Amino acid sequence: MWSARMKRSSTLNAAVTPIAERLNGTVINVHALGAIVRLDDGELVAAPFADVLAHRSAYLASLERRRPVRFERTSEQDAARRPTLRLVPDDEPSDRAASEPTAAPIVLHDDAFESRMSEYLRSTQEWAPADEAEPADRHFLRKKRRAAQFKP
Repeated sequence: MWSARMKRSSTLNAAVTPIAERLNGTVINVHALGAIVRLDDGELVAAPFADVLAHRSAYLASLERRRPVRFERTSEQDAARRPTLRLVPDDEPSDRAASEPTAAPIVLHDDAFESRMSEYLRSTQEWAPADEAEPADRHFLRKKRRAAQFKP
């Protein structure tokens, strides 16, 4: 019996080779024990506190902007251990920059849109006749007349 225990503990303590894969994921929560990351395949994985502490600004930027970040998931061959996740710093080579499309700059002022909007607002001025009360006032007066019908 003692030899069986020794054999089992030696297999648990044996060196296992890690298997690493790089994935994109978005940080959905940063907390006191680390962070929660939603990978592109939908899986939720916990990032350890040490990695969050080392790359806190990148984790918070991903959380605030909801932008994917490159992670490396290390799975041990031993099935008893959960996979660990660590952020891949930007200075390490990755193919993320090649996969992200370049977006056109955001236009804050569009003359064509502004002219269409002012034309629409001018057309809505005709909806409310100038010689009558405002719609809210007409509603209130109708309500008041109806309430007067039910007075004893």
